[in-house]
Amino acid sequence: MSEETNTEHQTEINSQTNKKDKKNYLLHIGLFLFTFVTTTIAGVEWISGIEGPYDIHLLLKGLPYSISILFIIGVHEFGHYFAAQYHKVKATLPFFIPFPSIAGFLNFGTMGAVIKTKSPIRSKKAMFDIGVAGPVAGFVACLIVLIYGFTHVPGVDYILSIHPNYFSPDFGKNAIELRFGDTLLFSFLKMIFVNKSHFFPPMSEIYHYPYLCVGWFGLFVTAMNMIPIGQLDGGHISYTMFGEKKHYKIAIIFFALLFIFGTVGLLENYIALPFTIGWPGWLFWALILFFFIKLKHPPIPDYTPLSKGRMILGYFSFFVFIISFSPTPFIITGF
Repeated sequence: MSEETNTEHQTEINSQTNKKDKKNYLLHIGLFLFTFVTTTIAGVEWISGIEGPYDIHLLLKGLPYSISILFIIGVHEFGHYFAAQYHKVKATLPFFIPFPSIAGFLNFGTMGAVIKTKSPIRSKKAMFDIGVAGPVAGFVACLIVLIYGFTHVPGVDYILSIHPNYFSPDFGKNAIELRFGDTLLFSFLKMIFVNKSHFFPPMSEIYHYPYLCVGWFGLFVTAMNMIPIGQLDGGHISYTMFGEKKHYKIAIIFFALLFIFGTVGLLENYIALPFTIGWPGWLFWALILFFFIKLKHPPIPDYTPLSKGRMILGYFSFFVFIISFSPTPFIITGF
């Protein structure tokens, strides 16, 4: 092949690559914008309790919710992305996943976001860094949103504008109630920042407050990702910290716990139990992990132990999991 022909061939390859990159950028931007719309609509629904269609004035009220949730999800995914770039692992930009509102269905307007690695991860150090960067960065973003939410709770007039009869003895009777489950971190922040002499909404009304709602949801998603199973973020961290055999044993234990929490939560819908714990969604998540994500982590041909600093960061990430996890994240009564 002549030098001129080779140059033309390379130019054609570069042109095709540029077109593909442009197409991918448009896909990323399109998904982000679509998710911005669906989260804004979800924010209006959570805050107002009113189903659409909405006018522009009402849609604007959903912006604090949508901006906050995209901030948390974006920080989480770009944590993974930049860690991948640091280790020279090829990875896509985040694909945001929109979730349009469905009547009668718990919906936060999105199913999160994902990045896709396009080259193998050959070292435990790189796998650990990529795995841990997302949840730790996302946790910091959650803290920022939650602290702002706890320190900027509107006065009692706000809840009365949504529920004019909120303080009536008959409020909530014969109605379906949704209550978010508490977590160690949420309770701790409440203890620090909430003045007991001022009104603060119960967990059955938190979803009307966008920053508290999004911060709580961010902890929920962080906990789901940090479960030390398979190729979840927690699975990457557990595998690189403890090795294949210990990771698999840990994965089985946490799968069993999810299965128990999910089964008990499901039984509560049919049998009057003396306690409230569990959520049917954990059973669904456990089955997804078992059949699709798998309990085992794919092997990495690297037996170099992690540094002490990384081990400390790994233990911190599991501490984040503990304080963010709620065995009963959603409690629905009155139906």
